[in-house]
Amino acid sequence: MGTARGPATPGSDEGRDRRGAGTKGVPRARREEQIMAAAMEEFGRSGHAGASMAAIARQVGVTKPMLYTYFGSKDGLYLACLERVAARLLTAIEDTITAGPPSSATPLAHAVLTALFSALEDERHAWFVLYDRTLPPGSELRSAAQRHRAAVDGLAAEGTAALLGRGGNTDPLDADALKHVWTGTVSALVGWWISHPEQSAGDMSARCARLLSAIRDDAY
Repeated sequence: MGTARGPATPGSDEGRDRRGAGTKGVPRARREEQIMAAAMEEFGRSGHAGASMAAIARQVGVTKPMLYTYFGSKDGLYLACLERVAARLLTAIEDTITAGPPSSATPLAHAVLTALFSALEDERHAWFVLYDRTLPPGSELRSAAQRHRAAVDGLAAEGTAALLGRGGNTDPLDADALKHVWTGTVSALVGWWISHPEQSAGDMSARCARLLSAIRDDAY
């Protein structure tokens, strides 16, 4: 008959095995990464309003007080996630626009989509951290999100205006309408991707190439 075993000691190897991560012996930078990864998914799935700090703590295997020790508050943790995803997406878009498509046969739209999927590969729900509709009106979080969204919209506006301009169309309302079509399409594609977790970033890039090709073919 086996010897009875008491509860695992916090921070012990057994405790780490049960909870997925110990509360001791983890470098601060690594712990912050674990917390932000869990928070990015929780905020992306549930929005700021519905997200649970307790659920984030359970996912990481730490206590709620540790979350507050690292990030000060739920808002502080959300803001850290927001700043990270905004920087990642803006860098992906700007770098792609600066470099241009990899070949003359590749539309810039496809190159940008590929860069976005690659940037979100490991944290797909991060997209909905940036585009969270539950942020309190007039709050610092909403202001920060709106500022980052405006930066993304600005890049989209430049791209769509340049696309129309190459065909001689300089109508600003046409450009604005096309920008809304583009941003809505990107959001819809990311949403579809999140609901199909078996699809990789490479799968989505290939799918978008087929879709864009079908649209171009139909246009002619």
